[in-house]
Amino acid sequence: MSNAAISYSAHPGARVAPGTVPFAVAATLAAWLLFVVVLSVRGAFIAPPGSPPLALLAGVTAPIFFFLAALRLSRAFHQYVMAADLRFMMGVQAWRFAGLGFVALYAHGVLPGLFAWPAGLGDIAIGVSAPWLLVALSRRPGFAASRTFVAWNIAGILDLVVALGTGTLVSVLATGAAGEVTTGAMTLLPLVLIPAYFVPIFVMLHGGWLRYRRDESKGRNPYICRR
Repeated sequence: MSNAAISYSAHPGARVAPGTVPFAVAATLAAWLLFVVVLSVRGAFIAPPGSPPLALLAGVTAPIFFFLAALRLSRAFHQYVMAADLRFMMGVQAWRFAGLGFVALYAHGVLPGLFAWPAGLGDIAIGVSAPWLLVALSRRPGFAASRTFVAWNIAGILDLVVALGTGTLVSVLATGAAGEVTTGAMTLLPLVLIPAYFVPIFVMLHGGWLRYRRDESKGRNPYICRR
């Protein structure tokens, strides 16, 4: 029986990513968080009723764009991402069970149902299923190359796309009438951290997994050691 090592360091012939890369990633995440907080305090993410939240959408997509660019253009960063322990990355996604909070905020009249229900239930589904896939990955490292693993990652990305789509739709349909429930709370602290910080991170994790799978399927992933 053959097994695949899911840790980059387990491959005897692989070169360890430069030590500066983890530091640069940590520094970038910290600076990005601070940047989002400062922009939010200044009201940069607030959009008038009836208009799409362009600033917030930019806050979601810009980090993903830079991630994909770095993954393609920087060999050191590519090695770092491919070297990450998939079990840890999977465990992070379990936090998406907190999507239950969207439903709770809907119940308290803070968020509209058109956004809260699909975003909340989608996140809950991904968060609840993550531990089960984590167990499968721990018992059978080759599970990372399975269709189930790929489908789960695609579903995780689609969930985030649906949440952004419904949130944008609600913002565009808003009239500004007194007492109207909108997604305005998502442009303010602390909720703004979800779309402007955590959502891009979750997308990056899914993207890293899919890139891992693509490289492995083409026999170009040097971080899988079969024995």
